[in-house]
Amino acid sequence: MLLKVFPDNPAPKHLQIIIEGLKSGNVFVFPTDTVYGLGCDLYNTKAFDRLEQIKGGKKTKKTFSIMVNDISMLTNFTKPIDNSVFRMLRRNTPGPFTFILEASSSVPKLFQSKKKTIGVRIPDNPFLLKVIEELGHPLVTTSIHNEDKIIEYITDPELLYEKYKNIVDFVIDGGSGNNQASTVIDCTGSEPEIIREGIGILKE
Repeated sequence: MLLKVFPDNPAPKHLQIIIEGLKSGNVFVFPTDTVYGLGCDLYNTKAFDRLEQIKGGKKTKKTFSIMVNDISMLTNFTKPIDNSVFRMLRRNTPGPFTFILEASSSVPKLFQSKKKTIGVRIPDNPFLLKVIEELGHPLVTTSIHNEDKIIEYITDPELLYEKYKNIVDFVIDGGSGNNQASTVIDCTGSEPEIIREGIGILKE
């Protein structure tokens, strides 16, 4: 199903369809503040397994992040956050960043791995933030790009629908996506380190 939404003001009926779908184990393609992503309910094991299969690998080998709606939800999945990192999060979220943080003890079981770190996003996308708020817990997500040596992101939701209509349960059309991914910042060392330059520019 292709479902068109207005990211800044999604219709309640559309949100209801999406939330009910996620709770029942749907996998979906959705817009973010960067590139389009693939995702599902973090706590739905069967949906996570499907997401893993779509990406063509194991959760221990592929990069999956969680998407939360605020810092309070984020801290449920991380070890205590250093004050300087916390201030950086406050200044730069919601925004086009993926923060690599030390994972809490609950994460390895959710990811079925010995995962010690976790990538976390708080996207600057009102639609997604509302979906996560209504769901009550994070989405597990991964970016969509063409299978090419050079990563090229698909920005047209109708092209995404053509590609994924028989693979996922629904594609959310939130308009043209960005062709630049999030900036990835590793916060597990003594100082935060940018490990992938993306669209996000840190506020000092």
